Amino acid sequence: MHTVISAERMVSGPGGREVLDGAVCVRQGVIVAAGPRAEVEALVEPAVPRVHFPEGTLLPGLIDAHVHLALDAGPDPVETLRASSDADLYGGMAVRSAQLLATGVTTVRDLGDRGGLAVRLRDEITAGRLPGPRILTAGTPLTAPGGHCWFLGGEVEGEGAIRAAVRRNAASGVDLIKVMATGGGITKGGPPVWQAQFTPREMRVIVEEARRAGLPVAAHAHGTEGIAAAVAAGVDSVEHCTWMARDGFDVRKDVVAAMVDHGTAVCPAASPDWRGFAERVGLERAEEMFGRIRWMTENGVPLLPGTDAGVPRAVFDGFVSSLEFFEHIGMTPAEIIDLATAGAAEALGIAHDTGRLAPGHRADLLVVDGNPLTDLSALRSVRLVLARGRPFGPEIALSLPADGQDR
Repeated sequence: MHTVISAERMVSGPGGREVLDGAVCVRQGVIVAAGPRAEVEALVEPAVPRVHFPEGTLLPGLIDAHVHLALDAGPDPVETLRASSDADLYGGMAVRSAQLLATGVTTVRDLGDRGGLAVRLRDEITAGRLPGPRILTAGTPLTAPGGHCWFLGGEVEGEGAIRAAVRRNAASGVDLIKVMATGGGITKGGPPVWQAQFTPREMRVIVEEARRAGLPVAAHAHGTEGIAAAVAAGVDSVEHCTWMARDGFDVRKDVVAAMVDHGTAVCPAASPDWRGFAERVGLERAEEMFGRIRWMTENGVPLLPGTDAGVPRAVFDGFVSSLEFFEHIGMTPAEIIDLATAGAAEALGIAHDTGRLAPGHRADLLVVDGNPLTDLSALRSVRLVLARGRPFGPEIALSLPADGQDR
């Protein structure tokens, strides 16, 4: 069955382009028409269900490129995970995926889980048995023995073990490979965040094996040594990219130039609590770190939006707060919406079917009150979310009226 959804304005493309009184027609989870409301409605029979939001904005569903559904965002999510059975952990992951969807996030990249649970959840959501966003899952991340996130089960040592781990993940049906190129903050007793966990040769082996399986690679990397090795190996994205060294920071312009040349994206994974982070580490130090992200994007490094949802204080309903980080470093609301829709889809290799409101694309969309092109906080006023055409949110009962009447 067809459905027409319209609003006062529709975000029609990059650069803040909009259609006033715009609409999409959705059929079997796919957008079959998009444009001015009068033109779209003329394509369908009068009896086709339709809903209009007279003070709303219709836009593509949002993309959060860095989440951890297996973690609960509590004070000690690692201990909670380790104490949880697979059944309890899976139940929590399902709840958290629904939280993301309720905020308008229709695609997420899950960058590390335990025991293939995210693959299972992805498939359940795809089959329509659970509500949630599209999940691109990395499965079990590769790490050094005792390294960052060792508790997820991905410890490897030596080229043979590395190749075998990548092949196991690929065989399990993951959408990408994740490697912990450096230490990380939530692993008690693990290596420091600046320390590289793999040699440049080992990083090349990871990427080489992933390419054989047709999979992209995301590298967690805080330290400059790990960042440089990951970029030289040809990873598709660097997560965090804080340029840490043993004694401070070490930003390498040659590595940034290589990122631009290779199209390597950087996901700062700005927590929804980025303002609180700035207060805890000191505003001057925080602004220095934030400034490096600003500098990289000014030099042409593509950015990805992500929340790191699941680690302490990184809640699953705070995506808009994370997007406001990009406003803080100088991006306009229109640029940020591009970043979280078409731009993220392009960087993740899924622009062929999501990220825009265009015929042939998945019906991943949301409606919000107000105009997020001028006021980003309007993204918090979610009225309706569709993930592959499936409605979710407070307007479900009204959004697909059986009598086909306008609201």
